[in-house]
Amino acid sequence: MGAVLGKVETGAVQPPSRPWLLVVAGRPGSGKTTLATGLASTTRACYLRVDAVETALGRFRNDVGADGYAVIHELAAFNLLLGSNVIVDAVSPVPEARAGWRSTAQAVGATLIVIETSLTDEAEHRRRVENRTPDIPGHRVPTWQDVQHDGWVPWDVERDGARTVIATVDDSAALSTALMLVHKR
Repeated sequence: MGAVLGKVETGAVQPPSRPWLLVVAGRPGSGKTTLATGLASTTRACYLRVDAVETALGRFRNDVGADGYAVIHELAAFNLLLGSNVIVDAVSPVPEARAGWRSTAQAVGATLIVIETSLTDEAEHRRRVENRTPDIPGHRVPTWQDVQHDGWVPWDVERDGARTVIATVDDSAALSTALMLVHKR
């Protein structure tokens, strides 16, 4: 006969708390990936990066368009339905992209947390963009000129919803601020 390893208790199973979808948005080179990966490591949430999907799609065709975002929305929804918390790393430069995150969270009953990374020191922003190297095989990182003409539409709370702007000059301070948001929800 085998040994009994533990006692099984019967009774009501506590449902998991409502999962959260945390979107880290912002201009290229503003610290999104650094913040998002730090959050994912700390919280153990599922991490989804639009750049990775767009790079993979780009291996098969030149114009990826919004398809990378569509794929990430589906992956986020699937993981949220499993009860996993999800962190998305995506520029989200236009109102339609921002509205998509609200729709995804609402569709699956997840709490939405949106962070916009901000790097107001233009010289530091430019330095980061110009010194950036691809961390995904085949990924093309934007140039400073690309960032200056990337079609970023300034955030409007009425149109785009609430978000918390986090300064990213100091990576550890940015991470601490973001973690406070997660723990407050």
